[in-house]
Amino acid sequence: MTATRYDCVIIGAGHNGLVCAFELARAGKKVLVLERRNVVGGCAVTEELWPGYRVSTASYVVSLLLPEIEQRMELKRHGYKVLARNPSSFTPLEDGRYLLLGPDAELNRSEIAKFSQKDAEAYPRYSRLLERIAECLEPVLDKTPPDLLPLPADWRRIPLSKKFRDAKAGYSIFQALKSLGSDMPEAIEILTGAARPILERWFESDVLISTLATDAIIGTFQPISAPGTAYVLLHHVMGSAGGARGVWGYVEGGMGGLTSAMAKSCEEAGVEIRTEAEVTSIQVADGKACGIVLSSGEEIATKTVASCVDANLTFNRFLDEKHLPEHFVNAVRRIDYASASMKINLAVRELPDFTCLPGNSEVGPQHRGTIHIGCSVDYLERAYDDAKYGRPSDRPIVEMTIPTSVDRTLTPAGHHILSLFVQYAPYKLAEGLEWNDEFKNEFADRCVAEIARYAPNVPASILHRQILSPKDLESVYGLTGGNIFQGAMPLHQLFSLRPVAGWSDYRTPVGGLYLCGSAAHPGGGVMGACGLNASREMLRDGI
Repeated sequence: MTATRYDCVIIGAGHNGLVCAFELARAGKKVLVLERRNVVGGCAVTEELWPGYRVSTASYVVSLLLPEIEQRMELKRHGYKVLARNPSSFTPLEDGRYLLLGPDAELNRSEIAKFSQKDAEAYPRYSRLLERIAECLEPVLDKTPPDLLPLPADWRRIPLSKKFRDAKAGYSIFQALKSLGSDMPEAIEILTGAARPILERWFESDVLISTLATDAIIGTFQPISAPGTAYVLLHHVMGSAGGARGVWGYVEGGMGGLTSAMAKSCEEAGVEIRTEAEVTSIQVADGKACGIVLSSGEEIATKTVASCVDANLTFNRFLDEKHLPEHFVNAVRRIDYASASMKINLAVRELPDFTCLPGNSEVGPQHRGTIHIGCSVDYLERAYDDAKYGRPSDRPIVEMTIPTSVDRTLTPAGHHILSLFVQYAPYKLAEGLEWNDEFKNEFADRCVAEIARYAPNVPASILHRQILSPKDLESVYGLTGGNIFQGAMPLHQLFSLRPVAGWSDYRTPVGGLYLCGSAAHPGGGVMGACGLNASREMLRDGI
């Protein structure tokens, strides 16, 4: 084992791992971050896939990043810059109409009124309700979830100090819900219910309902009628990009602009970062983590380990199960990693020219935000129907963004990047099907054909394309099942139940081993709260 002894070794240089590393180093700890790939950032990376084309290959927009993290890490000083999108949403229709939405209340009113005056009047009330609920929830994101369930005493010894903190946290949540007053029942429905019936109760125009509903299923393997999907609607009024609530922005230079700024901040604080350093096991002695073994055979001694990868990799691959209690092993095996997401990145020679809003000689409002392809409520439901039988959607749901509409640092002059996030492409396919190159290309062609219904010039403008199936998301980014959240996010895998009941405080049954990635509370999204919360608990333990 190497002579150098670290206070903490962090597995994975995703944004949460970097946040955790920074906080520990700032507290005077000697920290090493190990990254399997040759680039720092996890899923928030910029890669030059083709000469002159820099692409956010996985994550592609930012909003949920905690302002506290941005300030403490001085990310702007290290080059982080958010480019706002206005309008933030464009939904083209085949009948020649379209819907634009964004931060401008008057634009939203006039656009929605094209389809329904009633909806135009209801939309501000709907937005205010979601914002109220989000304001109550946001303080919960940057705090460790309390353990409030009466779990068996032999599962874990809980110190009196933690019991006191949990009771105090539970009371704070009670007070936050109480502050919602008469809105509380509706708030609980939004937290636990299905997106479709809630949206259909608020609105009558199919295009508005489906535009909003699409956001509720991105990254999930559920239809818009499934309980739990409404919770994701809140994410679109949470956070701030560039200081404005609920505005999702592009990062200048791609998503790697964020994590490279984080890496610079870490290194300035004294963190050591090693890439192309693949972890194969976590060493344990006397019930405590004591070291890391790399694929090269190198052994690294450490007092503590923080894993930024998911629970499956951490406990099923890196650890011998003899170090874990049986009930914990069984709970980890029950974690749902169901996924049906695909990412396709296209380099094109010109902007999409939409039939309903022509023009591609220069960037227009239709190019700046998220472009919803295939938007009707029935369309969304049918896309899921195909996937639940193990087949990619016959007519897939495509969310397309064009980061080059506001960031000209990414491609040669006049060229653009089209980033496609696609549902539903199931990880587990029906018998006889597999995600080989032929099948991936066939499905990608289907996605491009859907875009061509609205922008016929796109297929002929494509110069290069990258196709990342769920299997590729797993093999490239270490996401079990291709799940972009390091574990699905239904109600039974959130808050005090994430990653498993009784262990939501970033600790694990192995002493000195912590989770600091999206596998822990509050889950997926580029927010950094998982890493920040974990670092606080580690420092509380006096690592």
